[in-house]
Amino acid sequence: MNRLRVCVIGTGSISDMHFQSYANNPNTVLYGVYSSSRKRAEEKAKKYGITHIYKTLEEVYQDLNVDAISICTWNNTHADISINALKSSKHVLVEKPLSISVEEALKVQEATMKYNKTLQVGFVRRFATNTKVLKSFIDSGALGQVYYAKASCLRRIGNPGGWFADKERSGGGPVIDLGIHLIDLCWYLMGRPKVKSITGNTYYQLGHRGNVDNLCFYKAAEYEKENNSVEDMANALIAFENGASLMVDVSYTLHAKKDEIQVKLFGTKGGAELEPELIMVSEENDTILNIHPQIDHLSFNFPNAFQNEIDSFVECCLTGTESIAPVEDGVEIMKMITGIYEASEKKSMVTF
Repeated sequence: MNRLRVCVIGTGSISDMHFQSYANNPNTVLYGVYSSSRKRAEEKAKKYGITHIYKTLEEVYQDLNVDAISICTWNNTHADISINALKSSKHVLVEKPLSISVEEALKVQEATMKYNKTLQVGFVRRFATNTKVLKSFIDSGALGQVYYAKASCLRRIGNPGGWFADKERSGGGPVIDLGIHLIDLCWYLMGRPKVKSITGNTYYQLGHRGNVDNLCFYKAAEYEKENNSVEDMANALIAFENGASLMVDVSYTLHAKKDEIQVKLFGTKGGAELEPELIMVSEENDTILNIHPQIDHLSFNFPNAFQNEIDSFVECCLTGTESIAPVEDGVEIMKMITGIYEASEKKSMVTF
């Protein structure tokens, strides 16, 4: 089997997971890197033994030795880079979101079909061990029909600043950054039903809260506490055509006691909590049972899930296997993300 020659585009914090995971994969060659920061590109090339540092994206597209690219750039560049890479006969792994609009997402989908290459969206939680285990139980019918899910990712303080806090580049705040993971995860486990309607609320109440001291949180490289144009909290109810529904709330900042993450699913035969730790609920002999699976990663383990994601992408590129995070799912998720923002702006339900 030939090894996949990969170029990583972008050298922000998430790129380290791409570089390291490709380096761990025996069927991959870390061939190139491109970054708007030449200094960071040189640092990554030195660290990972990369031989090609590109000055422009056009150089990446024109290099026939590049088989695939990983896109780790601002959200508003994802669609354009994906389309140009596909046109250049390259496979694409694009960090979520696929785009910042449904229109852009549909153009990426069209290019993927036209040029017949693999495009995988970076829905990393699909590749987590606890997700894969729970999905196997759902697929076997253990939960029956999953008709309701509820998910929260609430940060009491955690606006990363930089491009994350710039709506023009990011497309939004915690909805498109954090909520997209929760929505995709629940939707995926619910069987990917068609969305019917969305109600949503976004709040711009607390801002950056850059005044808070003595409490650490992740900050982007270009963090400036004065600059912020994204929501600080949001909630939504998504209804599906099959009658199921999903409730989600997310925040960058909130007057809460502590950060928390919860993912719960409820079916006709059983239920499950995926976060903060996988547990399943069933009923036998007129008795409710809490079932604790004996697995290595009961909670989301980022390095493990990311390695699984990269390994899957490489296999899809080399063998033609269909990805479990395909472009069409990226389109559907963008409909939900943009639907939340639209419902909040219009103060009314959005229907599909």
